[in-house]
Amino acid sequence: MKLIEINVYKVNMKMKNPFTTSFGTEHDRLFLLVEIKDEAGISGWGECVTSEQPLYIEEFTESSWIMLNKFLIPLIINKEFNHPDELQEIFSVYKRNNLAKSALDAALWDLYAKSKGITLAEALGGTKTSIEVGISLGIEENIDNLLENIRQKTEEGYKRIKVKIKPGKDVEVVKIIRSHFPDIPLMVDANSAYTLNDIDTLKKLDQFNLMMIEQPLTAGDLIDHAKLQKELKTPICLDESIHSYDDARKAIEIGSGRIINLKIARVGGLSQAKRIHDLCEQAGIPMWCGGMLESGIGRAHNIAITSLANFTLPGDTASSSRYWHKDIIEPEVVAVNGSLELPTKPGIGYDVNREEVRKHTIEVRTFN
Repeated sequence: MKLIEINVYKVNMKMKNPFTTSFGTEHDRLFLLVEIKDEAGISGWGECVTSEQPLYIEEFTESSWIMLNKFLIPLIINKEFNHPDELQEIFSVYKRNNLAKSALDAALWDLYAKSKGITLAEALGGTKTSIEVGISLGIEENIDNLLENIRQKTEEGYKRIKVKIKPGKDVEVVKIIRSHFPDIPLMVDANSAYTLNDIDTLKKLDQFNLMMIEQPLTAGDLIDHAKLQKELKTPICLDESIHSYDDARKAIEIGSGRIINLKIARVGGLSQAKRIHDLCEQAGIPMWCGGMLESGIGRAHNIAITSLANFTLPGDTASSSRYWHKDIIEPEVVAVNGSLELPTKPGIGYDVNREEVRKHTIEVRTFN
């Protein structure tokens, strides 16, 4: 595969519903799309799932725009590749910036699978034909609104409900949820909103039979999570603490948590995601695929990686209609009774609606 053209699209899409976490509320998504073309005219697509501000991690949309255009793309334009794994060594010269690296990695994997005439899931070694999915619900000021959302999503068949929490919106919220929904698969996500000083509060969550508490402590921390996990019955799930294979290896070794939420972008792409999957499978650490409010392109990559065997817990890859008035892929992602059928067309398995991409694009940069 010779990469003869690379396009970077800066895209702004209005979300169907505001989404609130401990970081704040998002109404719009300002993110990047990457399109790679080879000499045969095949296009591979990737998504840089940044936010406008560096709240989740240090990267944000404008920094990734610079990283892609000034540093990463010049390394690979007009280069020949036999396999997407080759990007890892090339990009290693630059530290972190995993979200930007992941966008190109994902696009090259899509291109590679299409050039082979196979699905992205098959290219990654996935074997599932369908996957189970859950839903992620933001923090609500009105508890009745949250209960109604849970009721609706449970009736739609989602296999797991995730609720965002933060100090002051935690134990009492979960208590009320459990009083109305005593048996649903339920987890909470703190997005690093707590410290070890909050251990008594976090221990109170043990009474509610939660699947897990996701990332309660500081992003990147492994040691304090290990201390906390020893005090909790509920499994800790690591998210923002896992940025690489080595992070996952160390977390497993010292017992920082019992579950890992893998986000493709956070670890730098599908090649790294597959290595982490294999490590966790060998160590008996269950996994699930987290969401970053992706458009359909990023969502398609999530579906493909979840086809690997050790993604045993429902992920965050809900239907497109949960987030967007109209997605930028055809057909849109549709969950039926909490399950998604894997697409069977080569590559990501969905067609990119170029007109929808154009409608939301505010800037384009082309390399050839």
